[in-house]
This record gives sequence, C-alpha cells and structure tokens, in this order.
Amino acid sequence: MVASMDSMLAWGLDIVRLTQRAATPALTFLMKGFTALGSEWFYFAILPLVYWCVDRRRGARLGLVFFVSSFLNLWLKDLCAQPRPYELDPKLGMAHEASYGLPSGHAQGTTVFWGLVARDIARPWGVLLAVFLPLVVGVSRVYLGVHFPTDVFAGWALGLVILAADAVLGERAERGLARLDLRVKAGLVAAIAFAMNALDMRDTSVSGAFFGVGLGFVFAPRLAAFSAKGQLAQRLLRYILGLAVAACLYVGLKAVFPGAGSELYALFRFVRYGALGAWVSLGAPWVFLRLGLAEREAT
Repeated sequence: MVASMDSMLAWGLDIVRLTQRAATPALTFLMKGFTALGSEWFYFAILPLVYWCVDRRRGARLGLVFFVSSFLNLWLKDLCAQPRPYELDPKLGMAHEASYGLPSGHAQGTTVFWGLVARDIARPWGVLLAVFLPLVVGVSRVYLGVHFPTDVFAGWALGLVILAADAVLGERAERGLARLDLRVKAGLVAAIAFAMNALDMRDTSVSGAFFGVGLGFVFAPRLAAFSAKGQLAQRLLRYILGLAVAACLYVGLKAVFPGAGSELYALFRFVRYGALGAWVSLGAPWVFLRLGLAEREAT
C-alpha cells in the first residue's frame, strides 16, 4: 500500500515537472489568475453577489451546498494528510498553501459552484462554464506545484458527487426544511455546525460561516425577506455596501480577537466567520430594506 502510494506521488511529481517545463512569466501569471478563481476570496466576493443581487432563494441554496462541500474537503484533507508536491521537491513551489493536498479544494469548489450556477445560465454558456473553469483551475493547481494530478482528479470527482446529491435530494430537502418549525431549523443548523467542529477542530472557519449563514437564512424570511431584484444602481449599491461592511467585520474582528497562538483562537475564529455569515444572510438584507435599497418580498 505504501509502495503504491509512493509510486503514485512519484508519478505526480513527474507530471508537475513536465507541466512546468512550459513555464514562462506570462503563462505563470495566467495560471495564477485561473487559480484565483477557486480561492476563498473569489467566493467571499461572488456568493453574496448572487444572494443580494441575483436571486435570494438560489443564492441561499448555493451558499449552503458550497459550505458543506468546503467542510467535506477540509475534513478529507486532514484525514488523508497527504503532502503537496513542493513539500517533496521545493523547486516545484510556484505557490504555497497551509493545508494538506488531497483532495484539491480548488478543483472541488469550482466543480460544485459552477455546476450549480450552470443550471440557471442558458446553454451552451452554462455548460461551457461548468466544464471549462474547473478544468483550467485544476490544471493551474498542478502547474503551480501545489497539487498532484490525483488531488485534482479527486476534487473533480467529489464535486460531481455533491452535484449529483443536490440534483437528487436538493429540492426534496428544501421542501422538507420549509415545513419545519423555526426553532427546529435553528437547532438543526447549530447541530450541523457543531458536528463539523467535532469532526475537525483544525479550522473552524467553514463551520462558523455555515452557522452564521444558516441561522441568517432561517430567520431572514421573517425579519428581512428582501427581493434581489431591482434597478442596476440599487443592486450595485447593495453589493458595495454589503461587501464593505463584510470587509470591515473580517479585518476588525481579526484585529481584536486572539491570534493563532492563543488557546481561544479556534473559538474566536468560529465567532468571526459566524458574524460574517450572519451579516451576509440576515444583517445586510435587513439594512437594505431599511435604506430602501431593496423591496420586501412575500415568503
């Protein structure tokens, strides 16, 4: 088993070296641009855009599925504890990451995100986005030396499994949740978030974000049932204001909360990301309604 794993990693290193033979400054710049499309910052910007300015219901579902996918990826990384190519051959490291390598979060995330978005985009553009973007992001990860090809294959495969599960169970689960009492839904969100923490305490950011976003989605229909429609200027103002406050929360709470060396770091990281999630799902819509930047929508 160990020998087969070693041979697979050796094969992966050969593939990374092969791709980097074509390296030029322009190609490296392009690949770093592609890899940014699968980064945390990209989703930090794009998920609120869908929820605030495109479609509230679809944005909520997209966010929840994406956070579950992200947690699964982080949990599997820690479970597999596989090194990255540049850790075995430092010359290959055109970029660096703090986590383990298997499966690729960039490959999985882009597969899930664009696969879900493609359902609402007219063909053939939706299909092209759902195929092209995960493909080029995955290739960029191998080129930059942060993933073995097998990491990327695993990420794509897991992303497709999640898309299939959502296609089969998503509508049914949504209808079932809609019939539950408000307190039951809030308790379910809390239970899932704390189960995430119990399974993986190394990174509480995803569980915190899920907790905040989930609770916001539970109470938003009662407290801030807004419509994502409106004039372009309204949508633009919503996005700028909402993202500006989110950025202030992210930076401000990080500055005042205990740092990575503290015993309370995991707890306050959970709280920080929970506050961000609650702002996106509930706080910002409530403010939009009060400022006249959105119309109230019947639920």
